[in-house]
Amino acid sequence: MISAVVDAQAIGTASASGLRVVGHHDLAGRGDGMQVLREGDALYVGHNGTTGAGTSILDVSDPRRPALVAQWDAPANTHTHKVQVADGLLLVNHERFPYRPAKPLGPHSAGLAVYALEDPFAPRFLGFWDSGGKGIHRIVWEGGDYAHMSGTPKGFRDRIWMTVDMRLPTAPNLACSWWWPGQWEAGGEDAEWPEDFRVAAHHALSEGDYAYLGYDDANLVVLDISDITKPRDVGRLQWKGGATHTCMPLPGRDLLVVTDEQQHDGPHAVERAIHLIDIADPTNPVYLRKLPAPEESYDRLPQRFGPHCFHENRPGSYRSNRIVFATYFNAGVRVYDLADPDEPREIAHWVSDVPPGSPAPQANDLFVDADGLIWVTDRGTGGVFALQPDDDLATLMEESAL
Repeated sequence: MISAVVDAQAIGTASASGLRVVGHHDLAGRGDGMQVLREGDALYVGHNGTTGAGTSILDVSDPRRPALVAQWDAPANTHTHKVQVADGLLLVNHERFPYRPAKPLGPHSAGLAVYALEDPFAPRFLGFWDSGGKGIHRIVWEGGDYAHMSGTPKGFRDRIWMTVDMRLPTAPNLACSWWWPGQWEAGGEDAEWPEDFRVAAHHALSEGDYAYLGYDDANLVVLDISDITKPRDVGRLQWKGGATHTCMPLPGRDLLVVTDEQQHDGPHAVERAIHLIDIADPTNPVYLRKLPAPEESYDRLPQRFGPHCFHENRPGSYRSNRIVFATYFNAGVRVYDLADPDEPREIAHWVSDVPPGSPAPQANDLFVDADGLIWVTDRGTGGVFALQPDDDLATLMEESAL
């Protein structure tokens, strides 16, 4: 059921329809929030890295008054901006940061950190997998034997897709990897693509035997993962648009929704969009159409305007194959109804006020919990917000839940 949160005054809203703020936390003045995930009463937040913060944990048993319980720094020259929780474990990435430093950096940490969550508010370090190179970027971990992730190990030109064996959490190890031919520079492979064309894995979401992998300017790669230790490239699709980030199958519908991440500041940066793909035959994906974009006024604002990511229908969270939640940077949170794939509709949105210390809001990541609350981070200085759907949206969410 979608729970009601009442008696909370809306804060920090510039524009909204169907959603309202019920809680907010500035993360102790280190508001560069990135990935966010709720598990029980604990909210885990990875940080972008600009403040030096690594991971924050909040008690959200009362979503109107989130309380910061723990916060620790990232290692030097490193950010730890991703968090994943399952099977009593917290997984955190370690990646070199900044990505494109103006001057040479000192040593950085590169790999995957594993923590035990006997106490969800006090993670206990268990083990670390050293990936080498620039480190790990994005993790997908829903429990079980394997975690999937992207990263740039030593010897590779850019990020590849990797699977890590988690059966011994104190000593995780690489089970297999897949990369676009030409990425393995140390192996003598030639990069047969233009210099301004980026070939880099982001992350894959799966349905059945197939994983749908965003691959930056190469867009979509479909992998057969029926044997997880031997992934096979079985399908590809390219379209006009780059920086493909999230490729999310809608369970049971033969549809894939895809974000191309906006990576450039505006005003008037290159257009990025959300796409809808037919995957009735996963080996032959077919492009259908773009989802509607927010009004053009956001394109005139500073910093990023465009999509970033979705709420990813994780087990234990709110799940739907019809209602899709996305972040759109300075255009905030956008909610779509895909009941009719021929006419996708935006049905709700929320945009924060400009956070103190930022030129524009930058809604970065979001997570919709089992109670129907939407947790949103701002990658600049805004921290983390809790949003509640209005009655109409809450009803539709309940009717459309899996």
